[in-house]
Amino acid sequence: MKRTFIFSFSFFLGCSGLPQKPGGIYPESSHKVSNSNDGTVATAHPLATKAGVEMLAAGGNAVDAAVAAAFALAVVEPSMSGIGGRTQILIGKPDGEVIGIDGTTQAPSTYDFENAPKKRYGYPSIGVPGVVRGYTKALSEHGSLPLKQVMTPAIRLANNGHELIRGEAMRQQFVHEQLKEFAGSRHYFLNEDGSSRNAGDWVVQKDLGRVLQAISDEGAEVFYSGWIAEKIVEDNQANGGVLTLESLKNYKAEDSHIVTGSYRGYGLKGLWMPAYGAITIEALQVLETISDDYTDNQKWGESVYHAIKAAYLDRKKQHTLEDADRLTSKQWAQKRASEIHNDTAVKLNWKNLPESWTVPMGHTTHLTVVDRNGMVVALTQTVGTTMGSKVATPGLGFIYAQTLGGYLGEVKAGYRAASHISPILVTKDNKPFIALGAAGGSRIPSSIVAVISRIIDQGNTLEKAIALPRVQPIENGVAIEFTSNGGWSGADSAYFAQLGHEVSVQRRPGSFGRVHAVIKNETNGSWTGVADPDWEGSAASPNK
Repeated sequence: MKRTFIFSFSFFLGCSGLPQKPGGIYPESSHKVSNSNDGTVATAHPLATKAGVEMLAAGGNAVDAAVAAAFALAVVEPSMSGIGGRTQILIGKPDGEVIGIDGTTQAPSTYDFENAPKKRYGYPSIGVPGVVRGYTKALSEHGSLPLKQVMTPAIRLANNGHELIRGEAMRQQFVHEQLKEFAGSRHYFLNEDGSSRNAGDWVVQKDLGRVLQAISDEGAEVFYSGWIAEKIVEDNQANGGVLTLESLKNYKAEDSHIVTGSYRGYGLKGLWMPAYGAITIEALQVLETISDDYTDNQKWGESVYHAIKAAYLDRKKQHTLEDADRLTSKQWAQKRASEIHNDTAVKLNWKNLPESWTVPMGHTTHLTVVDRNGMVVALTQTVGTTMGSKVATPGLGFIYAQTLGGYLGEVKAGYRAASHISPILVTKDNKPFIALGAAGGSRIPSSIVAVISRIIDQGNTLEKAIALPRVQPIENGVAIEFTSNGGWSGADSAYFAQLGHEVSVQRRPGSFGRVHAVIKNETNGSWTGVADPDWEGSAASPNK
């Protein structure tokens, strides 16, 4: 039997923000866990966490805190997300109502994919941004504080500045040459001599602050039909882009269809396309079908590998609401599980897949918030790969997402860009129990599945479940994560190889997804928030 081991212990600068040690640029980034009866916030950056906590302390709800944190991330973590990008928002109310908001980037109605330039980055890759509409829809319909108050922390960070965190500096350095190609990007993200910024540099973003202030004063309309929209389109069309004033004006954040399922008696809620909630729920239900006992770690890893691989067969089959119901049914999970060791079953064909489905690194950012009343928000946002399109318009100060051009696959005229983004709510007795999501490209669903199973099947705490290593199907084999927290051993590698897999053992912090989550403590009713130890984020609560 073939046994292959590939050991990869390198650090990938494009996707890995290395954790800070106490005494680093952000000592508070070592605060990965927070427990409180007054709500908690877990995000990818301590300053974003602080912005969310500020809203909770002011009496705001989870939506207020999530939107404040998301706007703050647009300032302090532009390599991963921003107001030129896309977002998916899942809201769980204490009474069991679940709401989804789709703020995904979109192709203009005049876009011609067949004849358009196939560019991974640059102006031709830019679609209509969705984040601003997504945030303001969530806030106006489900928040409790005014937009002006919620945006204050982000505007303050842009105008007064902040220290560049180490991981963000590394990511910007990694795409230094691409940023140099565009006048706005050179101005906003490089030094005057064209060199990259370093960790600890003080970054002031006055133009971005002016844009954020305009949104705060005038609402989303100024971004989609006012002077900001005019600047976006003028710059875009002058440099080979396809955006029009009409395409921005017509953009709307939409209500998402909620997909449902269950795992070991717990309810599952996620977002239908263009998010991948159905695929994540399908994978969990396949995992449930494979075995009732996952106390053995090797058996658990093998089963998660098969469950993700089986669910990924259906990524191209997500079109109608009938598809949503079918893919999240127990019958479909049983069918996929029965095919796992069947040599005649359909196999995952790695050829001609979109690049975003197969790249070994992932991007994006995720945050999760719960308030004192038990409302939870799981919000994922992205600009695509590191620094997205690599383009910032002079005078505006923010990066646009990479949407068109083929990286995400074919995006037809008027379509929204589908991705592996998948915020998930786990319920118990129809009430929020766990809320989570992940960053990490195609490894988002596998990260979420791993954490949920580690808690429900193995009895781990949320903190330990997030820290434990994960697995991911790759072409011809399986990637397993080496970590300092009970990482896979040489014996585990041999076990997977004996099963016929090509085994890739990887030590790349953050490359198996970054999960930020909250969980309810059933003994006292408090909530615990946890930030992934493979990133520089934090978890915090009011007065703590």
